[in-house]
Amino acid sequence: MMTTSARFRFILATLLCLVATSLTVCLSGAGAVDGAAEGGEAPALVVVGGDRSYPPYEFLDREDKPSGYNVELTRAVARVMGLKVEIRLGAWSERRKDLLNGDVDILEGMSFSDERAQSIDFSPPHTIVHHSIFARKGGNRHLTLADLRGKEVLVLNDGIMQEFLAAKKVGAKIVPVPTHADVLRALASGKHDYAVMAKLPGLYLIRELGLANLEAVGDPVSAQQYCFAVKKGNAALLARFNEGLAILKKTGEYQRIYNKWLGVLEPPGLTWSEVFKYGAIVVLPLILLVGGTVLWSRTLQREVAARTAELTREVEERRHAEEELRNRQQQLVQADKMAALGILVSGVAHEINNPNGLILLNLPVMMEAFRDAEPILEEHFERHGDFEFGGLPYSRMREVLPKLMGQMQDGSRRVKLIVEDLKDFARQQEPGKSAELDLNETVQAALRLLANLIEKSTDNFTVSLGEGIPKLQGSAQRIEQVVVNLLVNACQALPAPERGIELATWFDGAENSVILEVRDQGTGIAPEHLQHLTDPFFTTKRESGGTGLGLSVSSGIAKEHGGGLTFTSEQGAGTTARLTLPVPQPKEQQS
Repeated sequence: MMTTSARFRFILATLLCLVATSLTVCLSGAGAVDGAAEGGEAPALVVVGGDRSYPPYEFLDREDKPSGYNVELTRAVARVMGLKVEIRLGAWSERRKDLLNGDVDILEGMSFSDERAQSIDFSPPHTIVHHSIFARKGGNRHLTLADLRGKEVLVLNDGIMQEFLAAKKVGAKIVPVPTHADVLRALASGKHDYAVMAKLPGLYLIRELGLANLEAVGDPVSAQQYCFAVKKGNAALLARFNEGLAILKKTGEYQRIYNKWLGVLEPPGLTWSEVFKYGAIVVLPLILLVGGTVLWSRTLQREVAARTAELTREVEERRHAEEELRNRQQQLVQADKMAALGILVSGVAHEINNPNGLILLNLPVMMEAFRDAEPILEEHFERHGDFEFGGLPYSRMREVLPKLMGQMQDGSRRVKLIVEDLKDFARQQEPGKSAELDLNETVQAALRLLANLIEKSTDNFTVSLGEGIPKLQGSAQRIEQVVVNLLVNACQALPAPERGIELATWFDGAENSVILEVRDQGTGIAPEHLQHLTDPFFTTKRESGGTGLGLSVSSGIAKEHGGGLTFTSEQGAGTTARLTLPVPQPKEQQS
């Protein structure tokens, strides 16, 4: 773990680096890539290293090609900075040695630690990775680090958890293995007691490898800052990647990449105890009902003439019992769906709150530190004249830096408000919480968010917003989410930029509804898949990082607003998605 002084130094360096790169982008514009490219010279090759078995961050896909969040982020940075990169994924321990030996120029994902910082320089973190304890099912589901004492614990060789457990002195026998897949296979086969690794890659590999006897237990034991990393002293290359990362965050492309690979955590499946419990509730009454029917049948065979009236009564009771059983089954299914939704929303909110909490906690400290240091800096300025501060003249930085920190704090508070909205969505909402919204304004907000993606995906994008569309009642933020999902799917469906996308809104007076349609000229959807598009976790883009939740969530939002989401498609010709939302009646008509 980082000491207080080391953490303060790292945060201060990160803040100054972000401020410098942000100001550079603002002053020179995002179009300035690198000097070599402008002069006509080909950019030098940058060799980028990474872990071959760390999905969804970085991994080799079924064609042995690099894929994942880190890979896509690295290529995006290289594109905006005019760099030529070669990505080499292999065993993590070997890639760490390659970096120190000079065979690799930069690692696209590495957790920060004081020990590593002695030989390696780090960028500002581009995400936070949470690590958990993994165990075989059937044991204690609320383990902590203290429970690892005296146990054999599997970790990645030369990974951050090997250093973390050693520093914590938990008293466990550490068993390092080459890859995360090897960690989980060894644990699933019954070897050793537990494993400690990144939670999201662990859940991803459990699903992909079919290791149904494993699960993550307890709360996350560590949250690590995940950065680009270079060999100590290679400041020039690190600065290029820092600037590229800042550009991606300003243009919104970083958020798109993050949402694609890391934006949603799938909820955990049912445990065996829950399966047996629900099975007993459903099966036991059914067994009792069938057994009673057999007994009654044998009795009726002996007393048909004398008990005809009683037989009629028993048949009627049986019918009522079967109807009650079906009703209870439907209630159980609905309750299970709502529980899964609550787990999903709580998990997402928790993962967002952790890094955002760090920002909200540390920014006031940084602002106070700057205010305390300002009189000293001013005195030095008055005595010795202007000087460089964070890569810019102090006379300029003293005015800009407080504004930048204030904007960062405002943005972090906005993230917190969005997370609170997400938690509210998981709870039962009280009537009267909705507000008036303009569908056209909501569409325009979504278009601004996706401008970069649309520009890269198609050369033929048209928008037709109807005039005089009535105002709706509901959540503009959630309707915007639906529009974003529909546009992202349309962009991903296009095989070439020559194919087009059309977006249109209008008012249907006959149905008293507002309509939004997104039509693409993409590859279309197979007829057998069309009816499953809004099923949770159904996706035809699993290989490219799809989670199967976008259209499911969108359909739920449409129903929540009293409307619907429908699809029509023709293979090879494209797909049309239609969102229908009812116009609320005036209060005098409702009364």
